[in-house]
Amino acid sequence: MGGGGFNAWRLAALSPWPRWALGLLALAALAAVLLAWRGLRGEPRPGRRAALLALRALSAAAALFLLAEPAVQLLQTARVKNRLAILVDTSRSMRFPVEPGGPSRAEAAAAFLRAHRAALEALGDRATLEWHTFDRDVAPADPAALARGAEPRGGRTDLLSALRAVGAGSASGRRLAGAVVISDGADNAALADGLTPAARAALRELHAPVTAVAVGRDAPKDLAVERVAVDDFAFVRNTLTVEATLHARGFDGEPAQVTLRREGQVVASATVRLEAGKERYVVPLSFAPDTTGTFVFTVQAPVFPGEAVVENNARSFVLRVIRDRVRVLLVAGRPSWDERFLRGLLKQDPNVDLISFFILRTANDRSGPQDELSLIPFPVNEIFGDQLRISDAVIFDDFGWEPYRSFGMEAYLPRIRDYVRAGGAFAMVGGEQSFGEGRYGGTPLADVLPVEVVDGLGMAEEEFRPRLTPEGRRHPVTGLAGGEAQSDAAWAALPPLPLLNRTRALPPGSGAQVLLEAPSVPVMGRPAPVVAVREVGAGRTLAVTTDSSWFWGFLAAEKEGGNARAYQRFWSNALRWLVRDPSLTPIQVSPDRPAVEPGEAVGLSIQARGADWGPAAGAPVTAELVGEDGKVVARGQAAAGADGVARLSLLPPGPGAYRVVATGPPAAPGAPPEQASSAVAVRASGPEDADAAPRPELLRAVAEATGGAFTALPSGGLPDVPLADPEVVEVGRRKDVPIWDRAGFLLLLAASLAGEWILRRRWGYG
Repeated sequence: MGGGGFNAWRLAALSPWPRWALGLLALAALAAVLLAWRGLRGEPRPGRRAALLALRALSAAAALFLLAEPAVQLLQTARVKNRLAILVDTSRSMRFPVEPGGPSRAEAAAAFLRAHRAALEALGDRATLEWHTFDRDVAPADPAALARGAEPRGGRTDLLSALRAVGAGSASGRRLAGAVVISDGADNAALADGLTPAARAALRELHAPVTAVAVGRDAPKDLAVERVAVDDFAFVRNTLTVEATLHARGFDGEPAQVTLRREGQVVASATVRLEAGKERYVVPLSFAPDTTGTFVFTVQAPVFPGEAVVENNARSFVLRVIRDRVRVLLVAGRPSWDERFLRGLLKQDPNVDLISFFILRTANDRSGPQDELSLIPFPVNEIFGDQLRISDAVIFDDFGWEPYRSFGMEAYLPRIRDYVRAGGAFAMVGGEQSFGEGRYGGTPLADVLPVEVVDGLGMAEEEFRPRLTPEGRRHPVTGLAGGEAQSDAAWAALPPLPLLNRTRALPPGSGAQVLLEAPSVPVMGRPAPVVAVREVGAGRTLAVTTDSSWFWGFLAAEKEGGNARAYQRFWSNALRWLVRDPSLTPIQVSPDRPAVEPGEAVGLSIQARGADWGPAAGAPVTAELVGEDGKVVARGQAAAGADGVARLSLLPPGPGAYRVVATGPPAAPGAPPEQASSAVAVRASGPEDADAAPRPELLRAVAEATGGAFTALPSGGLPDVPLADPEVVEVGRRKDVPIWDRAGFLLLLAASLAGEWILRRRWGYG
C-alpha cells in the first residue's frame, strides 16, 4: 500500500470546520434540495423536474465534498497477540475414575496434555499461552507439571469464576482470545444448576470462545446423602420431621437403612429399597427432641461394597432445640391489681405456660388443723412437689408462708431453696405478705433471695420514684431501651409508686445486684432496693419489693407520651433472664458457620460480659471442642477485646459432631465460672464428594454458548480451537493523502451550478 511501510488505510476529513458546523452545512444542503423540489411541484413535465432536481442534488453533494476536504489516511498497524488460557481442573472430583476400573480423571487429563501439548503450544503463534489450574480459585501452573499430573485437592469446582478471572485481563492489558478447559464438569458453584440466564450473560461478557475437553464418561456406583431439609430450630417434646434426600447409582433392589443420630445417639431410622433406574429418594425421619440446646444431628446411609465415595454417605447439620413454652408457677397470697396485671401478662404471652394458685390467708389468720380451716385442702405437696419439679420459674406474689405452718409449709422452704441452687428460677413480688411482712427473715428461702429480709421493718407507704443504679443501667432485666442513656430516660419518665417493702441490699460478694433503688426511702442509711437480682449456685432469683409495678403499664399509658410497654418489657426481660435465655447469658459463643468442610478450622466468637453486664474487656475465655464420646479434642484460650468479644479458631481432628463449650469468668465472687455451649458439624464430605458423576453436558453447553468447540475423553482428541480476532493497533506514523483538491471536483460543482442556471432560464424559471 504505497511506500513507507504503510499497511492499512482509512478515510478521514481534513476540513478545519468542526463537526457540528459540517452538520449544519449538510442540513443547509438538504434544505436547498427540498426547496428546489417544492418549487418544481407545478412542473407538468417529469423530465424537466427530474433534471433540475438532479443538478441541485449534485451541486449540494459537490459543495459538501469540497467543504469536508476528504483524504485517504495511510497507517502503520500491527495485530496484538491476545491471550489463550488453558485451564486444568484440580478439584477433588478429578480423583474419581473415568470409567469403572479405569484411570482417574486427573490421570486422563495429564495423558491428554502429554499427547496434545505440542499442538497447544503451536497455538502460541496466534496467542500468548497462559497455563492455569482451577478449583475454588485460579492459580498459574507449569505446563510440564500439568503434563506429569496435578494433585486434585480442591474442595469446590467454580468454572464460571475461573473463566471470569482469566477473562479479566493481565498486567499486559491484553484481551482474552479464547480458553481451553479440561475438566469433568462437576461444577458445584454458580453452574451447579446448569446454564442459567445469568450464567449465559456472564459467559457472553467474556467475548471469547471456550473450548471444552470433558474428562469422565460413566458415573460410578455410589450412594450419597445429597441434602437434608429441616427447620432452623425445633421445639422440645414436639415431633419434628427431617427429610433426607438420597442420590443412588448402580443399585438393583438393595435395602438401605437410614439413621438419624444426635451426637452419636440414634433418634430415628427408616429403610428404603434402592431400585434400578431410580436415582433420588426422599426419606422422612421423625423424632421428638427431649432436651433444649444446640445439637449436631447426622443422617447416615449405609456403605455398600464397590462405592466410589464413602465419605458422602453421611451429612451433618446443626439444630437448635428451644422451649415451646416457659412453665411458670405463680402463687398469690391475695387478689390485687399487681397480681391481676402480672397474671394477665403471663397468660397473654404465647411463650408462657402459666399455672397459678390463690391462697387467701393472711399472717393474722389463726393457724390450726387443715380440716378445720378449709373446705378444700391446701395443695401444698402438689404445688411445692410435683409442680415445682416441672416448673421453669416460680413467682411468689404477696404470698406469706407462716399462715400455712400447720400445713407443713415450713418443710417446703428448703425444697424451694434447693430448687433454685440446682438451676431453678425464683421471684418474689412485694406486698403486705412478702419479705419481712411475710416473716421470711431467717428462713431457708432467705438464703437465696437477692435482698436481706429483716422482719419488722414494715412497709414505706409514701410515694417514691425508682432510680437506676449503675448496675441497672447495663443489666438486661432493666433495659427498657436500646442504650444506657435511653433506658435511663425511659425509667425517669415512668410514674412514681406508692408502696415499698423495706429490705436491705446484700453485701458485696453475695452475687446479688440492686438494679432499681428508692432514694427517698432509706434503710440503714442506704436507699431501699426496688428491683434486685442474684446468681445462686446454678439458679437465679429476682426481688421486686413493691406490689405496684402495674403502675408502669396502667398509669404510664394514661400519661401523655408515656411508655405503656414498660411493664411488659420489664417482666419479659425478667422472665427471660431468670430462665437463662441464651441471648441473655453473661457469656455467649457462636460458631462462624454451623458446619465446616473437611480440614477447615472452626471459627468462634465469644461474647463475655462482666458482673455489671458491661463488656468484659480483657477477660480470659476458654473454648473447647468436645467429641461425641465426651472427650475434649481441641482447646484454645483468648482474651476478650474492648468490646468484650474474643475470637478463637480450633481445628477439629476429623469429621463428626462436636459440642463447643466456652468458659468465662464467674458472674459473681464465689459463683462457678460462666459457661455457654453451641455445636458445630464437620462434614465427612465436601461438595466435591457429594456427587461422583461427571457432567459433560454442562461443558458442551458452555462451549456452545461462547462459540467454542467440544470434545470428550477418552475417545476425542484436540479439536480446532477457535480464537477471537486479534486487536489491531496503530504502531507507527500516519500519512494523509488529500483527494478533494482535484480540479475535476471543482469543475463538477461549477458545471452543475451553471447547468441548473441555464436550464432554469430556458424553461422559464429564471
